[in-house]
Order: sequence, then C-alpha cells, then structure tokens
Amino acid sequence: MLGIALGVAALIVVLSVMNGFQEELRTRILAVASHIEIRGLNGSMSGWQTVAQAARANPEVRAEAPFVLGQAMLSAGSVNRGALIRGVDPALENTVADFASHMRAGKLTDLKPGEFGIVLGSELAHALGARLGDSVVVITPQGTVTPAGMLPRLKSFRVVGVFEVGMFEFDSGLALIDIADAQTLYRLGDAVTGVRLKLDDLFAAPRVARQLAATLPVDAEVRDWTLSHANFFRAVAIEKRMMFLILTLIVAVAAFNIVSAQVMVVTDKQADIAILRTQGASPASILAIFIIQGALVGTLGTLLGVAGGLLLALNIETVVPFVERLLGVQFLDKTVYYISELPSQVQQGDVVLVAAIAFILTLIATIYPSWRAARINPAEALRYE
Repeated sequence: MLGIALGVAALIVVLSVMNGFQEELRTRILAVASHIEIRGLNGSMSGWQTVAQAARANPEVRAEAPFVLGQAMLSAGSVNRGALIRGVDPALENTVADFASHMRAGKLTDLKPGEFGIVLGSELAHALGARLGDSVVVITPQGTVTPAGMLPRLKSFRVVGVFEVGMFEFDSGLALIDIADAQTLYRLGDAVTGVRLKLDDLFAAPRVARQLAATLPVDAEVRDWTLSHANFFRAVAIEKRMMFLILTLIVAVAAFNIVSAQVMVVTDKQADIAILRTQGASPASILAIFIIQGALVGTLGTLLGVAGGLLLALNIETVVPFVERLLGVQFLDKTVYYISELPSQVQQGDVVLVAAIAFILTLIATIYPSWRAARINPAEALRYE
C-alpha cells in the first residue's frame, strides 16, 4: 500500500513540476517575445502599416507593433559583449510584450527618438558594469566604407533602463532602443524588420499564423511562438512523457509486490480456502475475495498517494527552498535551467490519469494469485491437515 502511495505521489509531483516548467517558460518567453512575428523575406519590410492593418483585420489579433532586429557588439570600458538589438516603439511595444512589469530601473518610455537611449537586460548590464546614465558603445557588423577601408559602424548610447524577465537568455543577450534610432543605426530608412502581433488566445497562434500567411498583401515570413521557441517546449514535453513512463515503473513495482504478497497469503491460507470450498464456496467467490483484497490495497494506496502528491505539489515552492537552505545547495542554476525557482502546476487530467493507471495495475496484479486461490483442490489442501 505504501509502495503504491509513494509511486502515485512521485508521479503527481513530477508531472506538476513539468507542467510548471512549461508554463513558466511560456510566460517568460512571451513576456519578451510575441505571439506572432511577421518578417520581411529579405530582412526588411517597407510599409509595415499596411501589413499591420491587414493583420488587425483578423478578429483574434489584439495588438501589433513594428520592430527592428539586428546583432551588435556592446562595449563599456574594457568589456565587450555580443547582444541582439531590438528597435521598438515604446508606445506600442507594451501592447504586444510585458516589459513594463519587468523593469528594474527606468521605464521603457524613456526611449526617445534621436536621443539614442538604450535599455539593457539585467545580466547584460551587470556584465558591462553599466548603470543608469552610463554610456555604452554599440558596434554593428555592417561596416562603413572609407578611403582607409572598411570601418565598423559604432554609436554611443546612454543607458536609460534595465529589465529582468527572469530568463537568462534574454537578460544576458537583449537590448532595446527606439525604433527610429535602430533605423538610423542599421540604415534602414523607413523600413523595419517586421511586425509583432499579440492575440486574444496565445494557443490559437499556429492557426492564426496560417490564416495570415494566406491573406497578407505582401510576401512575408509568418512565425508563431511555438515555432520560434519550439526547442524549449518540445524538450519539456518529451521530458514529461519520459518521466511519466519511468516513474510509472515505481507503481508497477508496487503492484508486483501485491502479487508476491497475495501468493504468500494463498499459500498460507490453503487449508482455510479448502474448508470454505467444502462448505459450498464456489471458485468464483474465492476469486472475488482475493480480487477485492487486492483492489482495497490498491485503492487505499492510490488515495494516500494522491493526497500526499497534491499536498507536496501545491507546496513545492515552499518545500524546495527549505531543503536548499537545510542542505546548503542550489538545485536550479538559472544559467543552466533558465529559471531559479522550482515551479509547480497541478492539472486535474494528470491526477486522474495517474490514479487510474495505479488502480488498473493493482487490479491486474490480483488476477494471478486470485486465480491460483480459486484453483485449490480441497482434497489436496486438507490431505495432511
């Protein structure tokens, strides 16, 4: 019974943690990314307003914002760091992303066209040693041709803000500038890299992306968030399935214990079973006795496991920090796992599935010993009594 309870509890906790990982990654990614991106095929898009208007015609599109995206080297003092530069319209960006709630210093609206301000990710700012008001030199890979040869294009920006979304990839490798400054820096004129969209239902992004790809007035690449960050979510989904299969073996082992325990009971109670048979008990009734006994063990074990698993899964954010402090270790390094806290999200479907599998395995485990008990010959069992 305790073996089944342990297996069920472990399964519920692990699945809840995997659900939490998936939700946490999705939330943090979409705080910076967008539900759908429409990009020009050659890296630039002219007349983005027409594209945005066509996208807005879809009833599931809530907001749109243009952006410019490019690579650059950031330099402060003797420190250099590579980063993605995203040119944004501060007035529109907060409609498609959630930077406002992740600003540690300054505001996104402090980005003004022509003032060449820059907002850095927290890890990037820390690596550069840059604070509000400091200057950061942005060096782009597109050079400038001069009589002396090809020279790198560089521009000094003033740090006006620092954001932290809690995902190392973005905090250490993304910087925001005003879209007009980005167009000047990358010499795009009035063109942009593309348009970012936010939907009413983020899970409708693949379907809406297909619809937009067929109706846009220009040739463009339409990518939804499930494609742009497919590796993250695919890895979590595969890991969840594999952990489910592996930990189901714990329940299977516990069910095997039921087989061995009931076989021992049948062997020990042969005389009693034989006496019941001589008093008129049918093989079917003997079979039912042991099936009910095994089902009772499985049911109680499953209920204990569900209760214990839910209790731990719902309090995992309190239990794990306590264990970390007690042992003096850190289980999650944010540079490796992208997040530093263990999330948990209990889903009713997972709990029902685990409980059903555990109960079915225990019922299957009772079949052989029950069948063996029903086949006991009363004469043979009582010969030496």
